[in-house]
Amino acid sequence: MTQTDQPVMFNPFEPGFTDNPYPHLKTLREQVPVHEHPMGFWLLLRHADVTELLRAKLSVEEHNVTVGQIRELREAAYGDGAPRSDGLSMLDRDPPDHDRLRKLVTKAFTMRTIEKLEPRVVELVDQALDRMADAGRFNLVQELAFPLPFRVITEMMGMPETDEVRLRELTGTLVRSLEPVNDPELLQQIADADRQITELTIDAINWKRQHPADDLLTALIAAEDDGDKLSEQELVSQVVLLYVAGHETTVNLIGNGTLALLNHPDQRALLASRPDLDGNAVEELLRFDSPVQMSRRVTLEPYEVDGNVIAPGTAVLLSIASANRDPAVFGLDADKVLIERANARHHTSFGGGVHHCLGAALARLEGRTALGRLVRRFPDLRLDGDVEWNGRINLRGPEVLPVAVR
Repeated sequence: MTQTDQPVMFNPFEPGFTDNPYPHLKTLREQVPVHEHPMGFWLLLRHADVTELLRAKLSVEEHNVTVGQIRELREAAYGDGAPRSDGLSMLDRDPPDHDRLRKLVTKAFTMRTIEKLEPRVVELVDQALDRMADAGRFNLVQELAFPLPFRVITEMMGMPETDEVRLRELTGTLVRSLEPVNDPELLQQIADADRQITELTIDAINWKRQHPADDLLTALIAAEDDGDKLSEQELVSQVVLLYVAGHETTVNLIGNGTLALLNHPDQRALLASRPDLDGNAVEELLRFDSPVQMSRRVTLEPYEVDGNVIAPGTAVLLSIASANRDPAVFGLDADKVLIERANARHHTSFGGGVHHCLGAALARLEGRTALGRLVRRFPDLRLDGDVEWNGRINLRGPEVLPVAVR
């Protein structure tokens, strides 16, 4: 199908998309599962295409994008100098740089570290549930979905106390850099937020050098492999990545997951009666409404998919949200929550290939603890007003999720 013949086109800026993108994504997946956007990037929507490209040896480094309006808009916002954290995190680097950075960070981010966190995660969840029981009515995002992962990653990293409200505003703006943006003013706000978070991170690192402890930040400062250490700028970039990704994505997992269970009361009741399903339920909820809706790659040579040849230097967006609802993999009931779904773990919500999410185990721990204990503590949990979404295209989730427990 040629560009002019396409009956529909990816438009994440149309009204209502950020509240519910799935009808639009379904239409695209059925009619134009591989297509080029007027802004110069390509979009893939089928599970097979998305998973193949996630595992392919493509670039993630934005300087390799040589065509399209996204690059032009970004350069206009950042000017001659990018923020100090920009492009230096392992999320934004290709092998061998990515492999070197990930190896150093992984030395301080082990499964043993995650397993040791479980009692603390349970304690934090139960404390939040106690407060919610006393209140009766509350915004679940404010009371549980945000404070749990934020407190866990703050304690895990050993970060100094900070203004949580300000930091949440800054990180909420910063993560907009992970989605299509056609507004120069918003791009400038993203650049400003990046600079401010970088300054806060540098201050935290300097403070930690004077106050070392048994925590992730101290370990990152000391991380070394055969004489190789993180440079100062690399250290800042990895800390920003882990700190921001360590709570922003899990906020959406808990918020989206709770809403999905409220909208599928039979599945909520099943989960409440079956603690053994906690793990698979989290996989299904990650599939049903992914905390991260898209990923991106950059072609370094011609890349062929479904008869289309994507030119080198082109940004390719992968619709994780669409892939996770693909009936070719998940069946005709892909738009429903089934916490016993046998292949739920085939979702693409943690990416794939060398860039598979380093924090997947932590997200799973927090998700199954929070959601499992929530539905068992409050069997009569119910919506108590209108959901307000955060307005993001990529890290999409509720900003206000009003619920009542009595």
